[in-house]
Amino acid sequence: MTLRPILTVPDPVLKQRSKPVTEVTDETRKLMDDMLETMYAAPGIGLAAVQIGVPLNIIVMDLAKEDDEPKPQYFINPEILDLVEEQKPYEEGCLSVPDVYDEIDRSARVKIRYLDYHGKEITEWAEGLYAVCIQHEMDHLNGVLFIDYLSRLKRNRAVKKVQKAEKLKEAG
Repeated sequence: MTLRPILTVPDPVLKQRSKPVTEVTDETRKLMDDMLETMYAAPGIGLAAVQIGVPLNIIVMDLAKEDDEPKPQYFINPEILDLVEEQKPYEEGCLSVPDVYDEIDRSARVKIRYLDYHGKEITEWAEGLYAVCIQHEMDHLNGVLFIDYLSRLKRNRAVKKVQKAEKLKEAG
């Protein structure tokens, strides 16, 4: 498995719409393995392929608690089929917007359909952190970041904070 660099704001690739995966192949599975390894190393709980510069409709997640056995999940071409109107606030962060957190309202339950690691179609309801994370990651597939839900002032501050941190890292 290969660790891949994670793109950060304001990289324009993050605003691209991802394309559907036409066939689940060994190459697709290798990409998902790399994504999972990259997400764990970051560390994070979800990662969309576009965040590593590959604009395909692929997401990996692992919502297992720190001391629990890993429970990786793979989502190819995920789509929301239904959602409840009830919204729940959740403090979100993002590997593409490091060290920035804010409360975002998301649907409390969503019905999703996707292909798993082996290309098998799954339809299920997600709720709680699972619902929040899948909506957050699916936003990435549409070129939307969680900071896009914030006021322009907060969004601009977040981007400047990330750019400043990147410059400091480069200066070493």
